[in-house]
Amino acid sequence: MQSRVALVTGGTGGIGTSIIQRLAQMGHRVATNYRDEARARAWQAQMRERGIEVALARGDVSIADQAQALVEDVERQLGPVEILVNNAGITRDSTFHRMSVLQWNEVIATNLNSCFNVTRPVIEGMRDRQWGRIVQISSINGLKGQYGQANYAAAKAGMHGFTISLARENARFGVTVNTVSPGYVATDMVMAVPEDVRAKIVAEIPTGRLGSPEEIAYAVAFLVAEEAAWITGSNLDINGGHHMGW
Repeated sequence: MQSRVALVTGGTGGIGTSIIQRLAQMGHRVATNYRDEARARAWQAQMRERGIEVALARGDVSIADQAQALVEDVERQLGPVEILVNNAGITRDSTFHRMSVLQWNEVIATNLNSCFNVTRPVIEGMRDRQWGRIVQISSINGLKGQYGQANYAAAKAGMHGFTISLARENARFGVTVNTVSPGYVATDMVMAVPEDVRAKIVAEIPTGRLGSPEEIAYAVAFLVAEEAAWITGSNLDINGGHHMGW
């Protein structure tokens, strides 16, 4: 397998960390962005202890100029970005009738606008080189909606609209664009939910358990593989049967 340069946004979180580990194990050179340097350096040290070297670039992906700068930084360190995983995301939950403009805008900026902000600086190079892999990490709630998450669901649904349009535009240039939509995964954020609430969520999942970050990472690894060249514009649901469609 050819070693590629992979940028995973929001890579220091639970799912992001597993994606980075998986891509590194595949032989790729990996990078992620950060805003809090002390936290990022501590995380980087933990990765080194596991035998994984990760390049870091400062930048808030919700801000276009910073996204451009962080991509340039990664490319100075490692070379042209060939694999991009748009994984950065936040929540600002509230029922819509109580939701503030700030809660709406922060989620749309970080979860959806970031896809434009980070993809735009790398897409020309991918097209020129006739090879690229772009994966959006969306959510089950972008498919089925969720009480108190109009902002989050709108952003996550928008990510797949971005995927299918970009897939059509770039297929003939050897660039594939796909979406992964995880269900409820045992990250720190989900495990912080009260146990009785988590139990109700698990009761609705046919497999009877939460997903693992490693299972999401496996899906990303599948989609970015050389052999996945004929898969583009797709959404891969990974939710234990919690939400099914076709």
